[in-house]
Amino acid sequence: MSRLNHASFFRHWTVAVPTTGAVGAGLLAALAGCSGGPSRVQPPSISPSGAASEAMTAYDKDSDGFIAGPELDAAPGLKAAMATLDLDKDGKVSEDEISQRIEAWQATGLGIMSITCRVTMDGKPVDGATVTFEPEPFLGENVKAGEGTTSGGMASIRIPKENRPSADYPPGMQFGLFKVKVSKQANGKETIPAKYNTETTLGQQVSSDDPAIMSQLIKFDLTSK
Repeated sequence: MSRLNHASFFRHWTVAVPTTGAVGAGLLAALAGCSGGPSRVQPPSISPSGAASEAMTAYDKDSDGFIAGPELDAAPGLKAAMATLDLDKDGKVSEDEISQRIEAWQATGLGIMSITCRVTMDGKPVDGATVTFEPEPFLGENVKAGEGTTSGGMASIRIPKENRPSADYPPGMQFGLFKVKVSKQANGKETIPAKYNTETTLGQQVSSDDPAIMSQLIKFDLTSK
């Protein structure tokens, strides 16, 4: 493949968010090789209406047609995405809003994103912690969990190789709504409070229009109390 053809390929298939400072995010596309031509990592298959219905079944405990208040607290992935999810800005999430959010991810045609997050505890970087992004169950089995280990407080979150949809799948994360868990073991004991792992209140939307990703400030500022 000529140099010109490579340049043309990347202009057509790759969108990037510049990385500055400690935290950055970029959108990735797959490269198939010159003989087979370019291919693109497709978004995971999700039924917007089906996933939205399942979300309401899981979290709308009072059956009023909205996920709000304590119900929203129980869904960190949804709560973290309110800036783009709550279209009418009423502080509640409806079935239609969830469906439209999934449709918005799919409309980008982008299947994977590289993300880096920063973790601090009481203002200090956390080293050696495992950061796990667990997809909200209502998204289905095609959206995969990702993880990374902090160094200097920073962690690149990726789907583990053994869980990627195919052997040539590039590193990164699929679009989605995720519960985020931060864990660090020392002498067989968890050193991070339960509110950040087994009872996590942390969440993150992986999407090109998510404010935290756009501003390159994906950070989890934990407290020991």
